[in-house]
Amino acid sequence: MIQHHSLSSQCLNQSTSLLSYLMIFLFCPSEFNFFLVHCFFCRGSAVAKIIGDNVKKLQKFASTVKMWVFEETVNGRKLTDIINNDHENVKYLPGHKLPENVVAVANLGEAVKDADLLVFVIPHQFIHRICDEITGRVPKDALGITLIKGIDEGPEGLKLISDIIREKMGIDISVLMGANIANEVAAGKFCETTIGSKVMENGLLFKELLQTPNFRITVVDDADTVELCGALKNIVAVGAGFCDGLRCGDNTKAAVIRLGLMEMIAFARIFCKGQVSTATFLESCGVADLITTCYGGRNRRVAEAFARTGKTIEELEKEMLNGQKLQGPQTAAEVYRILKQKGLVDKFPLFTAVYQICYEGRPVQEMLSCLQSHPEHI
Repeated sequence: MIQHHSLSSQCLNQSTSLLSYLMIFLFCPSEFNFFLVHCFFCRGSAVAKIIGDNVKKLQKFASTVKMWVFEETVNGRKLTDIINNDHENVKYLPGHKLPENVVAVANLGEAVKDADLLVFVIPHQFIHRICDEITGRVPKDALGITLIKGIDEGPEGLKLISDIIREKMGIDISVLMGANIANEVAAGKFCETTIGSKVMENGLLFKELLQTPNFRITVVDDADTVELCGALKNIVAVGAGFCDGLRCGDNTKAAVIRLGLMEMIAFARIFCKGQVSTATFLESCGVADLITTCYGGRNRRVAEAFARTGKTIEELEKEMLNGQKLQGPQTAAEVYRILKQKGLVDKFPLFTAVYQICYEGRPVQEMLSCLQSHPEHI
């Protein structure tokens, strides 16, 4: 039985079902004081595991990794007590031991105090509140890296999560995206990932903190494209799941992936403020993450169930994800509003079809019509 306790943050305005999996990690080094914000299923725990192991070997980092955890009661015990005594996040990453230097802290203020490096891994809808709460509690010259796969909307259309953090906190932010299924990362299976940083020195610092022999990192300066790839691929994965639910076959899914990639590139070229390098889409953050998500991710899996059962996304979130929110449909809705504002809906038929099927009651079969009449075929 799981019970939820109060959270000393403005996130209380959100639903309990969404908050039930919100956690944040913090790590503190010697030359730097590091803060890791984590949430959302097991991805943050996998990253905390890597950081905990690495800081024990790297002298510039202190050996203790503090982790802010949304306090919950699991089987009669506080989650923080379980993590600190059993060294396992039994709810979000069961079966994988965390290093003993990873310490769970229930108080956000205590966790972020004097932190110089911040790692954000939370659902993107919480980023405004989290930034508001921790601004002023960390040094002005702190550095951050975000693993958040989502976007926001602003007056001019697209608003990247890194931009929100940068504007609210006044710190430099790098991004990390890639084909990194959390359970495989935690198990030490080989994978690649991409860090995008507008200040290369900062990106290389985070590479030093995070890289292992089985977690290989490439650093590029095309940070906005790296971040956008991590958000948009979830929309494509929903489309791939629809095709799986319709039993369309591997050829059709390949078309979804290709056309989805084309729309990702086109979207980036329109909305990214800086130069967009096509080569970035060939990094792990691009085509590799897209393929992995379209075959092994939760967005694909829930979308397949949506197509086969006729249940709503919300019903499937409760049944399949313990009420956790799927990022693909939410990102599709945000992208659709941005495209509509700019009069570009017709230019992105795959993104639009995913939104309309998820939120406007359009039949799943329209996914095939979208592919058949896609502008790439004209």
